[in-house]
Amino acid sequence: MRLNEIYRFLDEISPFDLQEEWDNSGINVGINDEVERIYLSLDIDENVIEQLKPNSLLITHHPLIFKGIKKVNYNSFSTKYLISLIQKNCSHIAMHTNFDKTHLNNYFARKVLGFDGESADFVFYSDVFMEFDELVDLVKEKMNLKHIRVVKAKDFVKRVAITTGAGMSLLPYVKADCFLTGDIKYHEAMDAKAREINLIDITHYGSEKYFVDALYDDIKDLEIEIIKINSENPFSLI
Repeated sequence: MRLNEIYRFLDEISPFDLQEEWDNSGINVGINDEVERIYLSLDIDENVIEQLKPNSLLITHHPLIFKGIKKVNYNSFSTKYLISLIQKNCSHIAMHTNFDKTHLNNYFARKVLGFDGESADFVFYSDVFMEFDELVDLVKEKMNLKHIRVVKAKDFVKRVAITTGAGMSLLPYVKADCFLTGDIKYHEAMDAKAREINLIDITHYGSEKYFVDALYDDIKDLEIEIIKINSENPFSLI
């Protein structure tokens, strides 16, 4: 299957024009016009590179290249894996903020947590009407977690807002009693408590690892082999 043919199909289901100005979704590496198979992963890491067969296309959520590259070496994230992709004659497409808006927040909220609601750009809203502690237990159960970081500002939650990945920059605009997102910093937690908005830290990796399943649902009928592999969480609990 031709790379440009796949790109056009992806653009139809989640237009790349929807990406944020600072983003770099789309073709990051386009060195093989003919693609023999497609791999899906949240990110690129050593495990992904090891599984990648030559002449393939790797589609990830996060772009490999965000900014201009001034030098190529083996000790930086972008250029290290860029070298590996070139050596394997593999292309790379990122579907980042465009896919957040069209698919990922909806998929995580509906398919993983089981909430109904609606999306407004980067935020999914749902009316839940439950005790905060009950909501925390539900999220832990659905995400299969033993522990989760929370900020409790009030006991009862009427409405939740959900942004996968890192969404705390959206806090001033959130119209909900509880905000579920990742990468929450200390002063952001203090700010949320002052605003009387509960927080549940669903973590960056934990909420976005579902990119693979969300995209697979829309491209599984393409006439090409599609392989779900996914990158590993760089964090571990000890």
